[in-house]
Order: sequence, then C-alpha cells, then structure tokens
Amino acid sequence: MTFDFDTIIDRRFTDSTKHNRYKDTNILPMWVADMDFRSPPAIIEALADRVQHGIYGYTQTPAELVEVIRARLLRLYDWQILAEDLVFMPGVVPGLNIACRAFTAPNEAVLTTTPIYPPFVAAPEYCGRELKKVEAIHDEGRWHFPVDGLAAAAKGNARLLLLCNPYNPVGRALGREELAEVVDLCLREDLIICSDEIHCDLMFDGRKHVPTATLGGDAADITVTLLAPSKSFNLAGFGGSFAVIQNPGLRERFKHEMRGIVPNLTIMAYVSMLAAYRDSNDWLQALIDYLQGNRDYLYQALDHVPGISMNHVEATYLAWLDVSGLELDDPPAFFEAAGVGMSEGYRYGDRRFMRLNFGCSRSVVAAAVDRIEAAVSR
Repeated sequence: MTFDFDTIIDRRFTDSTKHNRYKDTNILPMWVADMDFRSPPAIIEALADRVQHGIYGYTQTPAELVEVIRARLLRLYDWQILAEDLVFMPGVVPGLNIACRAFTAPNEAVLTTTPIYPPFVAAPEYCGRELKKVEAIHDEGRWHFPVDGLAAAAKGNARLLLLCNPYNPVGRALGREELAEVVDLCLREDLIICSDEIHCDLMFDGRKHVPTATLGGDAADITVTLLAPSKSFNLAGFGGSFAVIQNPGLRERFKHEMRGIVPNLTIMAYVSMLAAYRDSNDWLQALIDYLQGNRDYLYQALDHVPGISMNHVEATYLAWLDVSGLELDDPPAFFEAAGVGMSEGYRYGDRRFMRLNFGCSRSVVAAAVDRIEAAVSR
C-alpha cells in the first residue's frame, strides 16, 4: 500500500493549536510537535467504527492493547515486560510531573540536561523541587550527553534524572554506550531515571532505538520509561500514553501520586492506540522514509544559507537550527517576518537556536527554505 504525505491538508478551521498561532497570516506554522499528515487509515477506520456504536462511557484498558504493546516491545527491543508493568496515562508530560512528585522529597533535586523540551524544566518547579540543569556538549554540529557534568551535579541531594531519548530538541538518538554511562552514573549516585522515549519510533538511517531499561544489570530496576503513539502516528492531543515500570516499588509510588488526579484514558484513546500499534506499522515505515527525505532536503538546502547551520537529525521530525551566525536581536520575530513560524530556542534553554518541525509535506519544507533564504539574503 502507498500512502500520501504530499497532499496539503487544510487545518485552518479545526481549532488546531499549531495553526491558530498564526491565524489570518501568511506564516507557515512549523513549531509545535504535531505533524500535518492524516493519521494512518487503520486508525481513522477504527475510530469511525467505534463512533458508530453510539455509546462510549468509562472504559477499562483493553487486554488486547496490553498484549500488543508487550509483543511490540519484545519484537523491537527484545524487551520482555509483564502486563502489570504498564501504567496508562493521558500523556507523557503528566508522567514527568508524576515522577518528580513520586521519587523526590521537597528537599531533594531533579537533574536534566539543556537544551531540553520545556516541560522537563517546568515539572520540578511545579512541585517545588530544586532543578539542576547541565548543559549538553555541542561539538562540531553534534550534541553529546554531558555525563561528567551530570556526575558533578548529582552529588548531594539529587534523586531523579529526567532523560529525553531521542533527545528533543537536538535530534540525537543516544546509543548503547552513552546510555550505559548514564545508567552507571545513576546507580552510583542512587538516582532514579525517568526516560521520555516518545520519539523512539522515528529513527533515521537505519538506527535502532535503545530503551534505557534494556541495558541489563539493574537498569530496569531504576528506570521509568514513558512511551506513546502520539508522535509516531500523529495522535497528539488524543491523550494516550503509558509508562513501563518494572520495579514494583517504583510502580506503586508512581501510581500513588496519580490517584484522584490523573484521569483514566478515554475510549477513543484506547481505540487509537490499539489501531496504531497493531495495524499501522506499514504506514509508520513509509512515514519514516518520507521524514528522512524532508530532513535530507533541509540539510542540503540550508547548507547554502549563510549564518544558519543544522545539526544532523538522527531521530524525531525536529530540526535544531543554529542561527547565531545571523547575529539577530530577535530571531523568532525575524523568521516570522520571513513567513516561517518556528519554536523559540530560548524556551529550550538556548537563544542561539530555533526548532523547525519538518513533519509536513515536502512542498511546505521547500517553501520555508525559500522564505528563510530570501530573508537572509535581504
């Protein structure tokens, strides 16, 4: 089966957060991380069939979904989990906040790296925990995980590491050796790892994702892994995600913090998750191929634009653009004036950069490059 990623879908009148930001303008919305592609046909069909039933109501987790997830993790990563290891939640961001509350006391600290997806910084602040940020190492266009810096910051009252892999916004896919160093550090310093792996399916150039919990030894015992089909199958906003927590003690603490606050998933979240993981893998592979083409187009086209450099994106559909060479006073305003709306780098902890979402048709990517090139040349 072939899938159409080239047709531009009009989202202007759907109350889309992504598109309403630039409502009634000519600015291309390439900021927040949802894609402009229709979700897989199997998901659309499954949702339509369920709607026709006409009664929805409170819903238990489908046993088939649990088994599909278990089989998927075993097939992709040789990761064998039990049904009770799964904790379903309406989003990965709630998982970050739950982890901060569950695994740290008010006088303890949370570690993370920067630049980073903004909720990693917000979650510790929301529950009154100290946040220790360690800057990732940027060397010749490639970002490296700052293990030595984390080791220094971990001394004292740190108890939790918020890890992002694949790494948003820099597009890194951390490999087994890097992750092993992180796990060793956390074991030495008695840190729990909350690993956001929501972009794990979107790997380029034949790479294979390595879940932190699969590194062997005691890795699974100290790791809470956050996963969801939302990025891979364009289900952002559906509210379907889950944590894998193999340590019973950590799992109980995590679930305790959820009680009375975090709602159960809706029937449509469950239906979409099952149709994604069970029936949409061909679509996902076609998507990865298309996104890799978009990445390559961007990389080659921006290479000719002075003052802008793009790191090599190993995973995600997010390009992290170094625009420091343009010496702009207000980079977001400059690019919006050029007709391209990107995520502001300062929100991720680095004003030198802008984040561009290339999860859209190739023609939109080309139009964005043309506008950026014209603005820079002016």
